[in-house]
Amino acid sequence: DKKNYSTQSHELLYRLNVCLTWCNILFSGKPAGCELGPGPINFSSEDSCGNVTFQYPFEIIHQHYPNGWFRVICNKTSSWRKMPFLNINGINLEILDFSFLYGNVVVNHSVTYFNCHQNNNHGMSLNLTGTPFYYSDFDNVFWSSGCGNLVTVFDNEKGYLVGGCLQPSCRKSKETSSATGCPINIPQGLGSFSANMSSSQKRSCGFASLVKSDLYFDLTLESNDFNVSNWTYVPTSLQWSTPISGLCHLRQGLNTTCSSDREYCWQSLSSTHLCVCNKDFGIGGFSTFCEGENCEIYNWCHILCLNAPGNYCSTNYCPPEYEYNSTAFRCEPKKVISLLPTENTRNLTITIIGCGTSIGTMFLLLGTWRMYKVFKRKKDTMLKQKYFKRNGGLLLQQHLSSNGSTVEKVKLFTSMEIEKATDYYNENRILGQGGQGTVYKGMLTDGSIVAIKKCKMVEGKTFDEKKVKQFINEVIILSQVNHRNVVKLLGCCLEAEVPLLVYEFIPNGTLYNLIHSQNEEFPLTWEMRLRIAIEIANAVFYLHSAASVPIYHRDIKSSNILLDDKYKAKVSDFGTSRSIALEQTHLTTRVQGTFGYMDPEYFRSSQFTEKSDVYSFGVVLVELLTGQKPIPTKQSEEVRGLVSLFLLSMQGNSLFDILDSRVVNDGPEKEIIEVAKLAKRCLNLNGKKRPTMKRVAMELELIKASKEDNVIEGSGDEESETDDIIESWDDSASYSITESFEIDSETVPLNSSC
Repeated sequence: DKKNYSTQSHELLYRLNVCLTWCNILFSGKPAGCELGPGPINFSSEDSCGNVTFQYPFEIIHQHYPNGWFRVICNKTSSWRKMPFLNINGINLEILDFSFLYGNVVVNHSVTYFNCHQNNNHGMSLNLTGTPFYYSDFDNVFWSSGCGNLVTVFDNEKGYLVGGCLQPSCRKSKETSSATGCPINIPQGLGSFSANMSSSQKRSCGFASLVKSDLYFDLTLESNDFNVSNWTYVPTSLQWSTPISGLCHLRQGLNTTCSSDREYCWQSLSSTHLCVCNKDFGIGGFSTFCEGENCEIYNWCHILCLNAPGNYCSTNYCPPEYEYNSTAFRCEPKKVISLLPTENTRNLTITIIGCGTSIGTMFLLLGTWRMYKVFKRKKDTMLKQKYFKRNGGLLLQQHLSSNGSTVEKVKLFTSMEIEKATDYYNENRILGQGGQGTVYKGMLTDGSIVAIKKCKMVEGKTFDEKKVKQFINEVIILSQVNHRNVVKLLGCCLEAEVPLLVYEFIPNGTLYNLIHSQNEEFPLTWEMRLRIAIEIANAVFYLHSAASVPIYHRDIKSSNILLDDKYKAKVSDFGTSRSIALEQTHLTTRVQGTFGYMDPEYFRSSQFTEKSDVYSFGVVLVELLTGQKPIPTKQSEEVRGLVSLFLLSMQGNSLFDILDSRVVNDGPEKEIIEVAKLAKRCLNLNGKKRPTMKRVAMELELIKASKEDNVIEGSGDEESETDDIIESWDDSASYSITESFEIDSETVPLNSSC
């Protein structure tokens, strides 16, 4: 029990009062330092050895084997310099400093752990168990140098782990790490400890020991590496008493002891506790400021608890008539309220009632607000679940479960992530918008730039379920695709009011804009046109043949070809795409596509094959060659569509009359003719006579490489086929560009992808 200290603490306090010199107040004027009012004022005797000055309870003797814990041995060195030593358990420790205010003494302590080349020390610390000393927890830091080591510290007395840390990794060609080292705080009352360092790699020169905080801070200020190989001792602080934060002051009429310089004084609170007060400053973390007429000039006060051998004071061990305030973390006098004057009791009661009412009202408001937040969070959660179901979340889960081996995991973004990425759908973030939705530029939390597609699913008050199916279809299709010329899907969000897709950001717009909005500063050269055509062909060939499941895009057009920062093509917009089984040759659906790019054979039969994508690609090739739009902006009876115009020019050997002037001036005539012939074959009215996308990609690569003189072979009676295609387009051209076709028993625009 801490209240039953040994008689040594009583003897220490008794001698503290009797071994002092009396200061008699012989005249009415109070001398400096004695401004405490009636009561004897004592001055503590001091003694010095070397550069260290001691006060009671420490005393200096000149014997090698002193009796008592606080007796200092003052020895002379070989250079006749005096040095103080403290004998603890038979070991003489050199004293470097002494502090009455902090209740500690600084000694030269041997290094605990050392594994350098010259020296090795794997021993334990000094054993302070059974003494009135313990290692200071606030004035010491367990510090280690070296690199790549795991440092652990154990309490030898209690047998548990005090702490540990991992040093920084070793730098190349260095044996030690920087001075910042690896610090560990220690608990209060530590009397004995051991340290260990371990590493899976080649060890550096390792050092670990308890050092005074001042030394640690000085070392960490150094920017260069340092050498600890010749260190054997380090300054370490030992507590002979424990500073405690407490509300106390020097009371009049009691015996008071002051330091010889009159900077601080103290009074006894019990056999083991002192109230110590300073003039001008307090000690960090312990002193409280005394205010009032009873404080005089010594107004920074704290409690000092004297340790007994083997029984250390704790920071919450208060003297009699004091109790520990766990909120303020300090000792306070008991019955503070009962000691108040009677006339203040009524005001205090009113104050307490007022404060209680205010606090109760505050808690009521906080409780109401908390309940509101809980209900709102629950409502938001239910709303998100409703949106998730409505936006096709169950349909997506069904696809993922049925195609688990072929569909890559799709990341589901939260609505909060999307809102933050788009700055809550700021209008300044809009990249483009139309009847089918809006595309925003966003930035995710990791800093990556993305394009976020917010689909328009609501027509008036009706939610379009068919568009939801198209949206989920686009997610499923893109999750199976991994190609450098296909836009990458990063994920989707289904818990918002309308579903959203998150794509990689493609900065340079569409191929359509590049072709039809050219400028002199950045001309679309023949090399660029040919390279873009090859990239599109490779992407579509991948979709048809190399993907995990064959995919028909069904809406290949220049406005669905995006261009990245290096103007490389990226095929996008898979809302109308379909994946088919490997044994299938065609897909029968209601007609859907974009006028001007649609396969006439698909238009008549409603059977979409891979050759339908080839036809659409052929239109894009013609668009690259001529720089003209598939359907003229101003239509008349005399104006034909681009495909029929192109085929007529091929039939009449007047191809160069309709080509883009930049193509004519920039491109080799032979390459242009070969690409035109390939485009003509892609536009064959008979789908079976069109080349596959694999063949198209190979021939374009050969044209670019110029390895063959005659890359394109004849494809039959070209003139008759041209006549058939022109006739077909003459029949189809009578339809308006905005004409709609029936799809799944509903009527929607041709370009209906989300």
